Amino acid sequence: MTLLCRPEVIRLTAFQFHESAEFMAQTRRELLTTLAATVGLSMWPAPTRAEPTQPRARNRIGVSTYSFWHFHGDPVPIEKCLEQAADMGFDGVEILHVHMEEAAKASGGAVDKPLLRRIKQRAFALGLDLMGFSTHQGFVTPDADKRQKNIEHTERCLEMAYELGIPTIRVNTGRWGTSKNFDELMANKGIEPRLPGFTDDQGFEWVNASFEKLLPKAEACGVVMGLENHWGLGREATGVLRVLNTLKSPWLKATLDTGNFLENLYEQMETLAPHAVLVQAKTYFGGGEWYSLDIDYARVAEILRRANYRGYISLEMEGKEAPATAIPKSLDLLRRAFS
Repeated sequence: MTLLCRPEVIRLTAFQFHESAEFMAQTRRELLTTLAATVGLSMWPAPTRAEPTQPRARNRIGVSTYSFWHFHGDPVPIEKCLEQAADMGFDGVEILHVHMEEAAKASGGAVDKPLLRRIKQRAFALGLDLMGFSTHQGFVTPDADKRQKNIEHTERCLEMAYELGIPTIRVNTGRWGTSKNFDELMANKGIEPRLPGFTDDQGFEWVNASFEKLLPKAEACGVVMGLENHWGLGREATGVLRVLNTLKSPWLKATLDTGNFLENLYEQMETLAPHAVLVQAKTYFGGGEWYSLDIDYARVAEILRRANYRGYISLEMEGKEAPATAIPKSLDLLRRAFS
């Protein structure tokens, strides 16, 4: 896929804008001088601050395509997910990248610009925001070549988000990879041993260096990376914040997943909420695929209000009940909590 947003293009545009802004500023100064000499600036009323006429709207509710497909069985086409989400009454949709790839493959196609533009057009026609793009990558490895491949993969994901008009992508630290599979990782509550001979400090160095390389691409595309509390070194809020506080960039913030804190759930949410650009809200109707949590969403909503979080709540229905019934139940639960 041809690169769409290159840092050098953005810098050139900024330079051209700077010269134009200087010219306009000079012309404006000359105009104000003339007006002051003829009528006096004291006649101009001081600007007043507009007061809100209505209370701020509550958080909009979206749904992740993951809610329609849990990595097994035939993947539901993304455009079908959009149609169902609109019919159910959601405000927006978060696309799971792996889901999009698998759905395209199942239909004999591939993820290319025409597909991305069809998805974007369909969402617009349905009145839906495309508000999130959930991606996978891992930087917790001593193999520099593997880290570089994951950096390049994430750059492509940023490009796809740009093409789709999506403002943020979910990103991960990655994990040590010492579990046999994801089922074993979940059985161990997301905890796995380090690679022999290595430390978490080294792992964080690899993660920080990788995201530092990605920041120029994120800025050029205008897409914020949201680092999720998603196992590995990001399993806890402290791990996510360790990365954010090291890099201190507006292009790397947090994606808060309500279902991935397995200890001190609400305390960790309070810690991460001020840094969140997207909140993924888990529900478990029919019992969870790996586990179930009893999440008090009224309490979650209050935590987010105190943090002045104004962004989307993205439903991730991870229960075994059929999506056709479990997703509307989940939407009702979230609407009531965030009303």
